[in-house]
Amino acid sequence: MAIIEIENMEFYAYHGCFKEEQVVGNQFQVSILIEADTQAAQESDNLNDTINYQIVYNLIKKEMQQKSKLLEHVAERIVSAVHENFSDVKRVWVKVSKLNPPLGGKIEKVSVSLERKF
Repeated sequence: MAIIEIENMEFYAYHGCFKEEQVVGNQFQVSILIEADTQAAQESDNLNDTINYQIVYNLIKKEMQQKSKLLEHVAERIVSAVHENFSDVKRVWVKVSKLNPPLGGKIEKVSVSLERKF
């Protein structure tokens, strides 16, 4: 088994419970960890034998473009999309962070992490 990580991807998106957040938007970061058997790729050096990072990034980008009220909902959609596209994945962990959330004070970020084993 191998661990593939794509860290701190940045997106401008429109997630939030406040109406203004869904109009004005905010900066978000997403990190993902994928556990999968990469033995074939280790031997073949062929992209078709592993998890394609570009496809994973595009799946996350697509989910980030879809408005949600809750980070939990965004994280669930990302985990589901990765599993649907890569059925050989054994585990997915994702962290979705909203930078400078409008909570009435100086806060660097709020985050939700979700992990699922298959």
